[in-house]
Amino acid sequence: MSVDWQTTSAAVWRPKQGRLRAVKRTDAIGFNALLGIDRQKAEFCANLEQFLDGRPANNILLWGSRGTGKSSLVKAALNEYRDRGLRVVEIDKDDLSDLPDIVDELRDLPQRFLVFCDDLSFEAGETAYKHLKSVLEGSIELPPENILICATSNRRHLISEPKADNQGVEIIDGELHYGDRVEETLSLSDRFGLWLSFYPNTLDQYLSIVEQLFSGDIATGKVDRNELHLAAKQFAIARASRSGRTARQFQIGYRGY
Repeated sequence: MSVDWQTTSAAVWRPKQGRLRAVKRTDAIGFNALLGIDRQKAEFCANLEQFLDGRPANNILLWGSRGTGKSSLVKAALNEYRDRGLRVVEIDKDDLSDLPDIVDELRDLPQRFLVFCDDLSFEAGETAYKHLKSVLEGSIELPPENILICATSNRRHLISEPKADNQGVEIIDGELHYGDRVEETLSLSDRFGLWLSFYPNTLDQYLSIVEQLFSGDIATGKVDRNELHLAAKQFAIARASRSGRTARQFQIGYRGY
């Protein structure tokens, strides 16, 4: 059964069934809930609004530290822009060989599709990224105007970069010339026109996010600011993370009222 995109805002690819399955329940997160990434939100939204307006827009690579809001940006975008025709299709990295068929299914529809691949990275020897390259750019057929690719990754160049790859790098007449393996690595990430980086928070940035999450309780005196900071720091140390995700997990479990 095909997806009714008039009533469905998101779908996931089910490779064994060879079809898209409509998502019945989506995360209700909004942009206001994504703290500490104002620059990334602004650039992401500006590019997405160009796409929704029918103007040229860049495919998007969100890369960096875990728990910093990369995937949540896509979820929030769906909630913000679904009434303007945005739809999201999620595909796993292992199913990228099916991506050209998914694109063929979507290319003639009136909606604007963000094809989303979360936690995308490739190890040496994997070749599935070639299917992604052909859809992004490089096929004899131009990419559909109603489809934008968005990927998240912990790696800036998506493909593992062992030390041996750099042994072929040379400096010729003052210019850097990469080896074949490095050129192949860069050729994938270069097809994403918008790179947005997400870095680990400093302690001050992490505590600022915690304060925003507890702003009402701090203002009313329900929560002591110094005690909150101490508990939040201890929680972050135990998790070895100061991300926005960690701050929200701390908020859910805080018992200092």
